[in-house]
This record gives sequence, structure tokens and C-alpha cells, in this order.
Amino acid sequence: MNDNTAPTVGAAAVSGAAPSATLPPHVPTSATASEIRLTQFSHGGGCGCKISPAVLSRLLAESPWRSFPADLLVGTESSDDAAVYRLNDSQAIVATTDFFTPIVDDPYDFGRIAATNALSDVYAMGGKPLFALALVGMPLDKLPEDAIRRILAGGEAICAAAGIPIAGGHSIDVLEPIYGLVGIGLVHPERIKRNSSAQAGDCLILSKPLGIGMLSAALKKGLLSAEGYQQMLQWTTRLNTPGTALAELDAVHALTDVTGFGLAGHLLEICRGSQLTARLDFAALPLIGEAVAHSQNGIATGASGRNWAAYGGEVELPDGFEDWQRNLLTDPQTSGGLLIACAASAAAQVLQLLRDAGFGEAACIGRLENAAPQLIVD
Repeated sequence: MNDNTAPTVGAAAVSGAAPSATLPPHVPTSATASEIRLTQFSHGGGCGCKISPAVLSRLLAESPWRSFPADLLVGTESSDDAAVYRLNDSQAIVATTDFFTPIVDDPYDFGRIAATNALSDVYAMGGKPLFALALVGMPLDKLPEDAIRRILAGGEAICAAAGIPIAGGHSIDVLEPIYGLVGIGLVHPERIKRNSSAQAGDCLILSKPLGIGMLSAALKKGLLSAEGYQQMLQWTTRLNTPGTALAELDAVHALTDVTGFGLAGHLLEICRGSQLTARLDFAALPLIGEAVAHSQNGIATGASGRNWAAYGGEVELPDGFEDWQRNLLTDPQTSGGLLIACAASAAAQVLQLLRDAGFGEAACIGRLENAAPQLIVD
């Protein structure tokens, strides 16, 4: 059940994975070459359109759920990536859902990115996907049916690469394009990787470089290069399949994925849940080169500012730390990487596992210390 047979997928591999019944992939030769500009139909894009952490906390504060069935092993108590429900002593269901508005203009690429992002939460719990359900909302009076078919085809291609079917779904007619999946997977109850079980002394490892939000903002402004677009596709369509293998390692204590709340936000979730301080080495962060350039030129998403407003009081920055650097810490990542807390003695093994799976920029970015929950940036 927990074997790591699902292939790790980059943009080129996914393009060849589409079922024969779907439309062929279309990758623009430049960031503005798509015939349909999906981003013009939405006010936000990707995980950057998530409700801010502060607002979400207020909305959920009145939730009637204060206790859960004993077999619900992971619920809403720790802001984890997915719900996990025990079926028996050796199997638990992992259930999650993710959907958003377009982050790119090309319909096929939008479908691929949204599907990759949705399945990530199954892997982040240490699970293996079983099947998916499609969530589809489309402005039928604005988008041609061919464009909608291409979005669906992109999602089908990613699910085929993950070795699972899209077994159903639901669709509605709405003002902005929305696409995503319900992801259902399996995990052994004793192999669940939570975001609240890190230990003092753990090494923090990030599997993908940061900067997707910066690239998406540059795309909307017409400033993204063709190379930057390909970098964006390379990472946002790469499935986080190593999560299944990481679940088998006792030395991996906590696991999550970095998405709409940015690296700082999701790392703080680990800190709060585990009652630890994170010390982050900014110089060690893997960063997408063009994203750094755009950040230095003042480009940032609105979500980056909302993220900082929500949790900036829990972050200690060094003297001289510049706004462009801070914006990379809060940059919303669509289909971002795995954030792993593991014993320092296992860091080399975890890094090798990630690199063997195609995550060549994986890096140790900091450590966890036995102190009150906060993030300290060096």
C-alpha cells in the first residue's frame, strides 16, 4: 500500500502522459502566446486566491465541532493538509480537496497545475492516492467548450501520471473559471505524517524552490519570460510523490506542503502544532532565479501582503532584511514543495531520496529548537 510506485512528474513528462482520448498538450512558446488568456477571467490565481489565514481563523472560530470520532485520526485541530479516517488497523482513508482560479493562461496547463496541487495533500500526509473527483466551475458564456475540455484534459493527464482515475465530480456555471479535485488516498494509521509532530533538533528540508507566486504576478503583468514560464510549469506540475516513501521513514517526524500561506506560514503551523521555534537560514533557501529578480523589482502578490499581516508578529527578521526577501518568505506557492522535519542524522538520506525522485534543488533550510513557537530568520 505504501510503495512509492507513482512516478515523479515534471512538465515534459506530463505532456506525454495525456490519455489518447484527450486533446494534445499546448505549451506556449512565450508567457503570452496562449490563444485563451484564462487569467483575465479571474481576480486572483492559484493558491494566491486563498482566504487569508487571519480571516480563515475568525471564520472557523465558531465551528460547532469540538470533538471528533476516535477513528478520525486527523481533523481540523492542527490545520493539517488532509483529513484521515481509520478503517482498520492497517488502513486509513486520506481525504482532501483543493481548487482555485487560473494561475496561467493556457487551459491545459491550468488543469495540470490544479490537479498536481490537489493531490499534493495526500502525499503530504504520507498517503498514496486512490482516485479523484473533479470540481469544475466554468463561465459557459465566456469560455469556449474547447478550452474547458483542455482544462479537464490537463487534470486527467496528471491523474493518469499518478496512476489514478478521475471517478466523477461536480460542475456548475459560474463567473470565474474554477478547477480542482477531491483527492482520496490510503495510508497506514501508524505511518501518517502530521504537521504537528516535529521534534527539537529536527532538520528542516524543502523539496522545491520558492517563487511561484512571484512568477504568476509577473505573468499577469506581462513581464514573465518564456524561460520563467517553463520554470513555473516544471515545478507546479511535479507531483509530490516522495511523500509516500517519506512516510516509511521513522526519522521523518513531520511533513506538510508549502502552498498559499507561503513558506513562513506553513512552517509556523509546524511550530505551533509541535510547540517549537524554527530557525531558518535564508541563504540556504532554494529560489527560482527569475522570481528573485521580479521580487527585487518590487513585484509581489496581494496574498503575500495578507500573509504577512496575518502572522508577521510571529516572525523575527534580522537587521537589514529587505522587503523583497520577506516577500519570498510569504509568497504563496501553488503546488509547492514538501516541507519535512526529520532527525538531523537522517537529513542526508531524505535529501538523497528527494534528489533520486527528481527534486534536485531540495535543501536543508534550517532547524527546530525547543522554545516557544515562532520563526527566527537568520
